[in-house]
Amino acid sequence: MKLSRRRLATASGAALASGALWWRFGRDDASSSSVEPVPGVGAATDHDGDALERAVEGNVEFGLALLNRLADADPDENLLVSPASVGFALGMADAGARGETAEELAEALRFPDDREALRSAHQQLQYELNERADAATDGEFELAVANGVWGLEGYPYRESYLETLEDHYGAELRTAEFGADPEGAREEINGWVAERTNERIDELFPDGSFDGQTRLVLANAVYLLADWHHQFEESDTRTEEFTLLDGETVEVPLMRQTETFPYAEVDGHQLVELPYVGEGVGMLVVLPSEDEFERFEDELDAEALATLTAALEDREGEVVLPRFEFDAGFDLTDALAELGIERAFDPDRANFDGMVPLEEIDENLFVDDVRHETYVAVDEEGTEAAAATGVEMEADSAPAVDFRMVVDRPFLFLIRDRETGATLFLGRVVDPR
Repeated sequence: MKLSRRRLATASGAALASGALWWRFGRDDASSSSVEPVPGVGAATDHDGDALERAVEGNVEFGLALLNRLADADPDENLLVSPASVGFALGMADAGARGETAEELAEALRFPDDREALRSAHQQLQYELNERADAATDGEFELAVANGVWGLEGYPYRESYLETLEDHYGAELRTAEFGADPEGAREEINGWVAERTNERIDELFPDGSFDGQTRLVLANAVYLLADWHHQFEESDTRTEEFTLLDGETVEVPLMRQTETFPYAEVDGHQLVELPYVGEGVGMLVVLPSEDEFERFEDELDAEALATLTAALEDREGEVVLPRFEFDAGFDLTDALAELGIERAFDPDRANFDGMVPLEEIDENLFVDDVRHETYVAVDEEGTEAAAATGVEMEADSAPAVDFRMVVDRPFLFLIRDRETGATLFLGRVVDPR
């Protein structure tokens, strides 16, 4: 049955990816502990192109490392993460981190050392992504980035921190009664996330998420709804075999078309980039050589990916790709800890003094839990995808062509901004069913 991507999409656009962080407090002796583009975010006038490049490269590296950790935990599962969304959301958190907490976040997330340059790079990237839709005039294409922040009225957030969120991320503080009306706050923020993910992620924060200890929620949303620049003809789609990791074969719908695409083959690994309308954003499909998927996935890093993409050149060929649709959900806390973020989760060692003057409130903010939920649908027309991240913080066929790429076994894919290289989504497909 054909995917429901077009039927479910809204005219105004929902969010392709959203990240949300919520903050709680703990005393020092605690033993436990249509989407609008970012309002007010324009091109950074003091933009450092090198900083943007470093930020994008670091985000790609982080995304690959995160996907690798998740794949280790669930090797037989389809997975999807949004490095851009997690980067923006944790970038807002990082703006309030200090000392070794900030150092760990920067190292794990591969942020540039110059934090002002990072904020400027995030601001510039959001602006450029929001501008991509202007270049797409020959089909359906929507891409927007939005951020939000909710906090307690009267809580002593540092003005400099709130200014950073508003100036660089377009996120103006909204009030929420986490203690007096936690269910109302949860419904409001869940509604914000649901609206920006086209209802694909309708309950990021489950019942009981907020209480009297909740202090701050940060959220990011990235939306994409895009037609292929060269669409697949549905009449050419045929049910054929796809080989799973264990060698079993299953029947799945394989789309096909012959066209000129950026293509490369390196050491037996094939990759092709399928641009969306406007050609500013595309899906990079990476098919490791036969029986090499797991080794290839383990060894893939940003440098290796750059080597592969550098080999891309326009060639005419046939692409055979599964039509697929899946969602995934997982807790990122352990994976982030394995990547080096430890102090942020420790009520005794976390330092987010840049958010509030901790010495004045006798409370300490720390991250308690991180969750991530995603959805992707790829069909003959194009792509719809959605992701949500929550971070809880507490107190305490074969014509004569140059190439033929038949994706009939496990593969990786990236949805990326082709101009900046920013990775909006990064996924693995081991079973298209």
